Amino acid sequence: MLLKLILGTVIGGILGYLYYKKAGCPNGRCKITSNPHNSTIYGALMGFLLSSTL
Repeated sequence: MLLKLILGTVIGGILGYLYYKKAGCPNGRCKITSNPHNSTIYGALMGFLLSSTL
């Protein structure tokens, strides 16, 4: 169970960072995707929540 949560969090963080790199908001108007830290943390949180429900 713990391994599933850790993997979900790490994979979510990686996907959040990749989203920032590929489709991020370059003009800085988007709160989540204009900053790599925010995007990574948001992705990790979503990965954690998704892995905790499965």
